[in-house]
Amino acid sequence: MLKRTLLQTLMAGTILAATGLTAFAQEAFDGPTTGPKAAEGKTIVVLAADLKNGGILGVTNGIEEAAAKIGWEVKVLDGAGSVQSRSAAVGQALALNPAGLVVNGFDAAEQQAALEGVTAAGIPIVSWHSGPKIGCDAPGGIFANVSTDAMQVSEVAAKWALDDAGGKPGVVIFTDSTYQIAIDKADRMKKVIEDAGGTVLEYVDTPIAETSTRMGPLTTTLLQKYGASWTHSLAINDLYFDFMGPSLAAAGIDGKGAPKAGSAGDGSEAAFQRIRTGQYQAVTVAEPLNLQGWQLVDELNRAISGEACSGYITAPALVTEEGLAKTEGNTFDPNNGYREAYAAIWGK
Repeated sequence: MLKRTLLQTLMAGTILAATGLTAFAQEAFDGPTTGPKAAEGKTIVVLAADLKNGGILGVTNGIEEAAAKIGWEVKVLDGAGSVQSRSAAVGQALALNPAGLVVNGFDAAEQQAALEGVTAAGIPIVSWHSGPKIGCDAPGGIFANVSTDAMQVSEVAAKWALDDAGGKPGVVIFTDSTYQIAIDKADRMKKVIEDAGGTVLEYVDTPIAETSTRMGPLTTTLLQKYGASWTHSLAINDLYFDFMGPSLAAAGIDGKGAPKAGSAGDGSEAAFQRIRTGQYQAVTVAEPLNLQGWQLVDELNRAISGEACSGYITAPALVTEEGLAKTEGNTFDPNNGYREAYAAIWGK
């Protein structure tokens, strides 16, 4: 299995083997170097959990970019943040009879019965964040589940809060029990905080699809309840912090004031902008979303061609304001030659 073991850290002024986007840009692509040539003329379907989610959108964009290179057509179906819509979308995908299906951003167990129909039809499935097992042969008949190591991501976010608070943070954790991986990530953050002597003030289970309506009043309630003891917010996704700012501002809290927000994934453009400008988010642990989109196309090409999955696991990056001050753009897109590497494998 090809697995990155070194966290790519976007910290300013630190000279380490893998510091900063700049240093990461100098590294060679560490993913697969061999694989099947491009299967010609294929149409694939991307079943997106919710395109309002910046991580899911970023991966979808990467898939579309890679598909254009390999010569495939892509049809994107938006599950629009609800179980019912995703169920309908799986049915639509099956009716399209694609060469392959990408499950993008939801737990495969949620749609187990419907996805069994896809595998029964001989349509290979790859996924992004479809469950806790990453890499090859994931549950639900999934050929490859592409992700960073979610537990590593959670630990990095939690350790940031501990370090930032001098070992004694008062943390509110936001998660969504609709997704097993979200529960696992939140549980790991809670354990890391408590094992180190920090305090988890509250473990908030609120649907990620409803953050636009819930997070404003919820933030106000939590401020009233915990006051200054609430020093840090941790969430399983940046989307929770898209809607907290107005309530924090209304309470007279500065954009860099407490509670400081840190996300254990996925590094949305909105999160990068908030961090860059010091507006109610301090860090995110970002994934190379565009690269992962290319990997999904490569894995699907391997499945279609009857070859084994690559087993490649990408590394995340701790994104800070200091690090972003030395970079351009609001995505973590490593300039390590991955596009050229995959194109070479495909013969393109």
